[in-house]
Amino acid sequence: MSSQGTGGQSTGGQCTGGQSTAEVIVASTRAASGEYEDRSGALAVAWLRDRGFEVPEAIIVADKDMSGYLGQRLADPARLPRILLTTGGTGLAADDRSVETVRPYLDKELPGVMMEFFRRGAQSVPTAVLSGGVAGTVGRTFVMTLPGSTGGVKDGLAVLEPLIEHIVAMLEGNTNHD
Repeated sequence: MSSQGTGGQSTGGQCTGGQSTAEVIVASTRAASGEYEDRSGALAVAWLRDRGFEVPEAIIVADKDMSGYLGQRLADPARLPRILLTTGGTGLAADDRSVETVRPYLDKELPGVMMEFFRRGAQSVPTAVLSGGVAGTVGRTFVMTLPGSTGGVKDGLAVLEPLIEHIVAMLEGNTNHD
């Protein structure tokens, strides 16, 4: 595992000053080995920071280690950030296990988020529907699995753009629907 930041040091979603926290975990054997520089996680980190989240650099984990690493993170919801995005590990390869790892930990699944993600992706890349994906909550954390491609991450972030503020407000206990 290669950490380009201090991820995993969350204090339950809130930082001093009330700023929401986020984390990005990348499943990529090639990036973890240093064969190439990850771009999908960096894209998600930049997007989150632009929206005011406190987020460390993406944590990069080899595909074969993703289930163990991610499962360990999700098993302790009190230590999770408010937003947790993963990139990679959503395809058809035998070691693509992000979706299968996240799904059992979800308290609530949000299938509409993924339906819109797949609809948006398929408009420009028909094979986008071959990716797996899941979105939902683990405790007071929103979790979404995104593909490892920058195009797939851009599609996911575009889906989240009009939703992220509302998601955070709901997770922080603001259930006013006015």
